[in-house]
Amino acid sequence: MPKLPPGRTENAFGDFKPAWSPTQAMAEAHRCLYCHDAPCIRACPTDIDIPTFIRKIATANLKGSARTILDRNILGQSCARVCPVEVLCVGACVFKHAGLPPIQIGKLQRFATDHAARQDWTFYQAGPDSGHSVGLVGGGPASIAAAHRLRRFGHAVTIYESRATLGGLNSSGVAPYKIPAQDAIDEIDRVLTIGGVSVQTGLTVPDDVSWAELEARHDALFIGVGLGADSHIKVPGERLKGVIGAVDWISRMKLGQVDLSRVRNAVVVGGGNTAVDAVRELLGLGVENVKMVYRGTQAGMSGYAHEWAHAKQEGARAVWQTLPIAFIDKGGRVDGLRCVRLDADKRPIADTDHTIAADLVLVAIGQGKLAHLADGLAGVKTARGRILVDDQGATGRPGVYAGGDCVNGGKEVVNAVAMGRDAAIAIHSYLSAGVR
Repeated sequence: MPKLPPGRTENAFGDFKPAWSPTQAMAEAHRCLYCHDAPCIRACPTDIDIPTFIRKIATANLKGSARTILDRNILGQSCARVCPVEVLCVGACVFKHAGLPPIQIGKLQRFATDHAARQDWTFYQAGPDSGHSVGLVGGGPASIAAAHRLRRFGHAVTIYESRATLGGLNSSGVAPYKIPAQDAIDEIDRVLTIGGVSVQTGLTVPDDVSWAELEARHDALFIGVGLGADSHIKVPGERLKGVIGAVDWISRMKLGQVDLSRVRNAVVVGGGNTAVDAVRELLGLGVENVKMVYRGTQAGMSGYAHEWAHAKQEGARAVWQTLPIAFIDKGGRVDGLRCVRLDADKRPIADTDHTIAADLVLVAIGQGKLAHLADGLAGVKTARGRILVDDQGATGRPGVYAGGDCVNGGKEVVNAVAMGRDAAIAIHSYLSAGVR
């Protein structure tokens, strides 16, 4: 993929969790107990053999360590940075349950995979040509993981992506202080050096190419379209200038430039991880006054507690149990957010109407679902905007599989990788059985 343009706004951010030196990594690796029935493995959606990769670091076998990681998670380098390890592998560490500092698994994983990238080690080759072809709709982590595994099996693959770049939110939506967009794209380039992966960008299914055409071209399909555009808040004034979907704004900031020179008061509406990221990003870019407006309580927010704790340390403030009811219009541009307070049952409290100053409002209340894109595939079932699959990623239509956010509704990158990998294994079994 082409390099991103220089001068992107995201370049203002440094690394929130700087890489470790060999001495730090070696010392931490030697702390690991190498548990026989390691709870950290069970907590990892991709089932990485964590004690084994750590032991290999401790014995200076970094190539073996990286291979152990990538065997299960081909996007292990970015996942080392973006995974919420505090609630996954690190959160399950036996040391934590003993009241001791848990092993810093994410930092050790980054140490091994970063070293492998610098050394340009090649671990995988495409398998012998199987004569089969698989089309992958969507170019996010699920499809990337599926494509790589399918090539190892020898199947030809083509990725169809509507955007100009691959990677989905891993490239365009993850906070830049966790991983810059170019680093995520560089990782995908390394993954695709396995060869034999055709990529068609700027192409939307089924508008530019129909499902019937794809099924005629390929022996199996994988749907990994992710999620859609930011959800609307549906109150008066939402079309004013300065009212932007948070995912859209983050993408602009990571892949290009945003101008905040006239923004003094910013509001982020929502209480999930995207909202918390947006708050931290606005603060990091120098916005003087940033508030998060959430209809629930701090205890009830869906954003991770450890992320909000960092946001508060950086100067974030929140207005809890508050509901936006209108945007204030000043010459066609937003000038404030009119709100009411809510009671414990999220009902408006009388006489609590008030206005919060804002010349920029980022709406982070979720994203639209894209399951409707599969409406032209008879037998593919959906529910509440999600594509329904079995535990191997198979839909109700033979040869059609799905994974990632369009199935799980929006989880972590590591979940998408696991679903793409496992669906690829199931597709291989399907094709090997000679069904077509």
